[in-house]
Amino acid sequence: MSTGTGTGTGTTPGAGAHGHAHGVPAEFLAGFTEALADVSLSCRALTRAERESRRALGEQAADAGIGLRELTAGHLAAARRAWPALPGVTGTRDPGDLRRAGAAVLAALEAGVHALAEGHARAQRHAVRRAEADRRAFVDALLYGRSDPGRIAEQAERFGLRLAERHTVVVAAPAGEPYDERHALLRRVERELAGRFGDHDALVAPKDGRLVCVAPTEQQPVVDAFVRLAAAEEGGRVAVSRPHSGAVGVVRSYEEALSALDLAERLALEPRVLLAAELLVFPVLMRDRAAMSDLVHSVLGPLREARGGAGPLLETLSAYAAAGYVNAEAARRLDLSVRALAYRLERIAALTGFDPDDPLQRYTLETAALGARLLGWP
Repeated sequence: MSTGTGTGTGTTPGAGAHGHAHGVPAEFLAGFTEALADVSLSCRALTRAERESRRALGEQAADAGIGLRELTAGHLAAARRAWPALPGVTGTRDPGDLRRAGAAVLAALEAGVHALAEGHARAQRHAVRRAEADRRAFVDALLYGRSDPGRIAEQAERFGLRLAERHTVVVAAPAGEPYDERHALLRRVERELAGRFGDHDALVAPKDGRLVCVAPTEQQPVVDAFVRLAAAEEGGRVAVSRPHSGAVGVVRSYEEALSALDLAERLALEPRVLLAAELLVFPVLMRDRAAMSDLVHSVLGPLREARGGAGPLLETLSAYAAAGYVNAEAARRLDLSVRALAYRLERIAALTGFDPDDPLQRYTLETAALGARLLGWP
């Protein structure tokens, strides 16, 4: 409501002339009772400019930290105090005119409070978007190491992280719909962590379609709760890094978790929860890519001559190893008879010269098969 509406009756009583109302500074009540006075005389509705003025004041109040409840209560209190002196109310003895004036004032009060609420909500939405943008920028800088470690550590304190400590990074990958700020899993995780652990020091945020949790190693129950909730998502995988210290350590832990997810995808690993510490052998195997490629081609190259190519026999090797070299279990996993499995194992031995039932030769075959999956061979 504008401040320039004249009533021709002198000073209108109200909060604007009496400082604070319900803890709301007078500046956020400016022009309110003057507009009500004019409405009581003319029985008009609020103008667009008056409603927009209330919206702007509602937005400014939110930015100043004044809650909507206090803001609304302050306006209602100002209207109550101004009511006995409103010219359209006190200046008539006709019951019909009084009813019309009262109805117009109440309608103006309703419209003004509604505009206040709209402005207040608009400011809060802007604040949330700014906070989300700041959070995304911080998460990018933290996980990719794109900023000075000292500056990152300073920013981290705003989000409850003390980067001098050792942290574990957990990354959850979805089976379908990517994780983002509106995903139900994020809301569920935040509710449970807050409900169980209160003011914990973990950072939970979506990143590149995945959900990331950065938590101090001393807060292992928080990590366990995140893993349990994320692993409950059908078809998803969760990777847990080893703990590392400092901002650089968070980057390293994040890369370890991503690497574990990538290995699980390439190797078709069965576990839903992956521990980076248990997968350290694979980076070692791939450290000398040329040597691994030579091993794969030298040991498994002859399998190309088999009927149907190398694929079925490689699958047989992998299933045999996963079954602990138990024929019946491997046959079940491959949906074969034990006799058919035995035939495939004989063909592998005949073509490669390595016997899957000999412990040392079995290790060579298994390592070559893992290397083939890592290299995407054949």
